[in-house]
Amino acid sequence: MAVAAEGGAIAPEEFLAATLARLILDPAAPPARHIAVGAASPIPAAACFLVKALGHAVRLSLLHKTSGNPFSEGTRELFDLTGQGRIDLFFLGGGEIDGAANINLIGTGEWPGSEARFPGSFGSAFMYLMTPRTILFREEHSPRVLVPRVAFVSAPGISPQGHFRRGTAQALVTGRAVFSFDGKRFTLASCHPGQTPAEIAAQTGFAYETPPTVPETPPPTPAELALLRGPVCAEMRPTYPGFCARLWGA
Repeated sequence: MAVAAEGGAIAPEEFLAATLARLILDPAAPPARHIAVGAASPIPAAACFLVKALGHAVRLSLLHKTSGNPFSEGTRELFDLTGQGRIDLFFLGGGEIDGAANINLIGTGEWPGSEARFPGSFGSAFMYLMTPRTILFREEHSPRVLVPRVAFVSAPGISPQGHFRRGTAQALVTGRAVFSFDGKRFTLASCHPGQTPAEIAAQTGFAYETPPTVPETPPPTPAELALLRGPVCAEMRPTYPGFCARLWGA
């Protein structure tokens, strides 16, 4: 994905951060007043800081924050706030994601994932069910990640009728496309620059809906790029120094 902009090319991370920010601000979705970002998630964090820099009043809590972390008791407090309905939006990824929006963070092969080992489920199932909005995010878009059916369900995208569930996936964002999710099935919402619906289909292992016309995912505006490279970078640098140095320099 190569996108040109005034003053130089747009980095893929900048493109994805702006894309995630627009999903956060989607007027058709429930409001995101308090957003939590898990450990080692710099691109979702950049999206959230961009939303704040654009002037939207959101509370942002970073589990990975090295100083001034609002979660004084770490993940325990994150889970407590989520259970109380005080977290509106979270981000989840997976070693595998399937067409029912299930994610696999365990591994592949015989239990417990002897073929390939992923980071582990941790609190993904609780966060997925109890947070009103979850945006699934994975930079790699390939048949090995987007599979017909995950090997293990770390967190289900759909729950049986009668099971209490506060929310589900809003969308899936990858390095190639954006998919919306209606609670049952994904729909291709947009293709990133340089991608076509046919190419997306060839790289996706699960079935999904494709409308007759699929728009191109819009790039960051000059104003959004200026915010990402200025105040967002400054805000993120203490927590994600390596990411900021690689993307925006020292």
